[in-house]
This record gives sequence, C-alpha cells and structure tokens, in this order.
Amino acid sequence: MGEGNAHAAAAANARPGTVLVAGAGGVIGGYAAAEYARQPGWRVRALSRRRPVDAPAAVEHLAVDLLDAAAAADGLRAAAADTTHLVFAAYAERLDLDEQVATNLALLRNVLDALRAGGAPLRHVTLYQGMKAYGAHLGPFKTPSDERDPRLLGPNFYYDQEDLLRERAAADGWSWTILRPEGVIGHTVGTPMNLLLALVAYAAICQETGVPLRFPGTARAYDALYQVSDAELLARATVWSGGSEAARGEVFNVTNGDVFRWRQLWPRLADAFGLEIADPQPLDLPSHMRGKGGIWRERVRRRGLRDTPWEQVVDWRFGQFILGSEDDNISNTTKLRRAGFHDCYDTLDRMSEWFRRLQDDRVV
Repeated sequence: MGEGNAHAAAAANARPGTVLVAGAGGVIGGYAAAEYARQPGWRVRALSRRRPVDAPAAVEHLAVDLLDAAAAADGLRAAAADTTHLVFAAYAERLDLDEQVATNLALLRNVLDALRAGGAPLRHVTLYQGMKAYGAHLGPFKTPSDERDPRLLGPNFYYDQEDLLRERAAADGWSWTILRPEGVIGHTVGTPMNLLLALVAYAAICQETGVPLRFPGTARAYDALYQVSDAELLARATVWSGGSEAARGEVFNVTNGDVFRWRQLWPRLADAFGLEIADPQPLDLPSHMRGKGGIWRERVRRRGLRDTPWEQVVDWRFGQFILGSEDDNISNTTKLRRAGFHDCYDTLDRMSEWFRRLQDDRVV
C-alpha cells in the first residue's frame, strides 16, 4: 500500500463507524463495548451468548453461536452490512492444547468468514492475546517480555489466530492490531476468569468464616513481581488501536505500566474487608472453594448482594494459576508509549479503588 493510501486508510479508521465486539460477555469485551459506546458517532454491537448484565442501553446485543459456522453466518448477516471495526475478545476454554487451538481458531475464522460473506466494509480488527504468547503458562520465561521476542514451540492458539489475522488482512485490505494484556481487572458479574473477582471472593469467604487473610500461594509466589491491565485502560487502548495509524499492523503489550508484589497488595485487600493478615499458606483453591457455595449464598442473602451463583463467580483454576506462579511476570510497554498511548495507573491505588467499588455495587 502506498504512503498516500496508507494515510487515507488511517484517516478512515479514525472516523466513527460500527464496531462489532465479539465476546462482549467477558471483562475485556464488555469494557471495550462500553468504551466505544461513549465515543460520539459510534454504533456498537455486542456479540455474546447472553446480553452482558451491565451493558449500556446504547449497545445492541446479538446472541450468536460463533462455534457454529452456519449460525454465525446467519446471525451476522445483517450486522455485516455496516461493520467497520471488529474487536475480537471471544474465548473458549479447553484443557487439551490441540483442542484449544482448534476451538479458538474456529471462533475467529467463523466471525471473519461471516463478515466477508456479508460484504462488511471492514477497516480494522483488534485481537487480544496475553502473556501466554511469551510462555507464562509454561513456567519461568524471559522477562521483561518484548513484542519482538520469538515464538515458542506450540500448540498455542494465539499464534494460529495471529497467522489467520495477518492472512485475511492481506487478502481483504483491512488493518489489524494485537493487544497483549495481563491479569485483567474490572467490574463484571458472571465472568469467572477475572482476577479481581478471584481476590475479592477469596477475601469475602475468609471474612465470612472468621479466618485471617492468608496468601494462598507459596512464600516465593508472594514475593514474585506481577503486573495487571485495568479493564478501563485496556478499553481505551482498544479504541485507540482502531483509529491510530501508529497501531496498524502492530503488536503491543498493554498493562498499567507498573509492577507489584502480592505482599504489597495483600494489606490493601485485607483493609478493604477488615481482615487481619497471617503468613502465606499454599492452598489448592479449586478444592478449598468448591464447597463454599452455602457460605456465599448466605452472604448474598444477608448483605443483599447481586445473586450470582457461586459457580459463576470465579473459575478457581484460573485463580490458582495466577496466585500460584512463583516467577516474575513483567512485560515491556515501551513500544506502546512510543506509539502514542500513554495512559497508566498506580496498580495498588487502583486495586484499592476496585475493592471499594465492588462492595459499594453489592458484588461482594
């Protein structure tokens, strides 16, 4: 593409259009849809099995089974007519890695196929990955992780989705951006893979049972360096990526911009729930939390909380994975800053704010 055409395409991307947010029922997609809805002139469609509980009224909802290619084509036929931007946050958990690749690749392919078949005037696609692109799920890995780091031996569905994205963009003439957050935190209900809810639900159970707040991982994990991506910050980065020339065809790490140790966060969590802190005690969270449904239901009844079933509050396997890691998890965000996105947060202060907000909104 010539320089003039590239600038024209970038200018077109920046103009308001219609964005389709796939996976809008999750914390990432939900916040992205809400952020686009705040932008003047944008039409926003949220694609998920159920309408997100806290979705703004201006967000249109489409209930489509993205794993069914025919259903996706039929369900997106009308939406394809004016979709200019796709934000792809859909994800399906599979324990087998090969099945995880096949399933999540199908999710992306079916959406792209449906938009292509419907003649969508697509300009840009934003896709999310994460630190698994660098091997965070495999054990110790190189930190700070950099977008230029080479791939690891698969299976890794991030790589397959990225290859498909690059192939389709080249064939169909739209641009793309990949964002790599870590430990996304945000205010959601019924989205179990949410680090923030894992923390507050664990603290709530400790509060209900009258025990001190113990970090449920090892002493080494307690002192490992970690990072998070605030959902509101990530949503702003998503809107920026869809209209910035500097984001075209690029991959960016997106975090709050700082790092912390769980040892530093734990007093903030304890203070929010009026708990004492005791020494770390490694727990198998899925096993220890499995039978706490009755305690949770009583808390919901007594405090007038949102009636979210215990099984939908947190995926404790996810909580175990995050809190059980003994290795530093740090990514380099210099590339993002140089490209023009400068938002950042002090994570400890931001976490304290989220702890208060979730209680004020009767989530925990």
